[in-house]
Amino acid sequence: MRIHLSNASDKPIYEQITVQLKEAILANKLHAGDALPSIRALAKDLKISVMTTKRAYADLERDGFIETVAGKGSFVTERNQDFLREELLRQVEEHLQKAVRTAKTAGLAKEELIDLLSLIVEEDN
Repeated sequence: MRIHLSNASDKPIYEQITVQLKEAILANKLHAGDALPSIRALAKDLKISVMTTKRAYADLERDGFIETVAGKGSFVTERNQDFLREELLRQVEEHLQKAVRTAKTAGLAKEELIDLLSLIVEEDN
C-alpha cells in the first residue's frame, strides 16, 4: 500500500497517514493480521520524522485498527463487524455534513438536496 502525503493539505502529516491506513483497512485493502511497515521504515520511506509515524500508529492503535507486538511490529487487528459499520457510518455522516454545508452555500433547498442524493443513489445502483 502506498501512502501519499500532501503539503497542501490542511491536515497534519500524521493524520494523513492515519486516514489513509484506516481507509485501506475499511476497504479491505489491508486485512487482519497484515503487518505494517515499522515506524522507522515508514518514516524513512515517506522522508518524515519518526515521531510523526509514531503518532499515526499510536492513533490507529488507540482507535483499534492496529495492534503492536513488542519485538514483532504492528499488525492490522481483527475487525468487529459492528465496529466496522459504525466507523463507516461516521464517515458517511462527515461527508453528508460537508455536503449540507456546501448545499447551503449554494442556496439549495432541503428538498433539492434530498432529490440530488436520491438521484446519485439511483445512478450508483
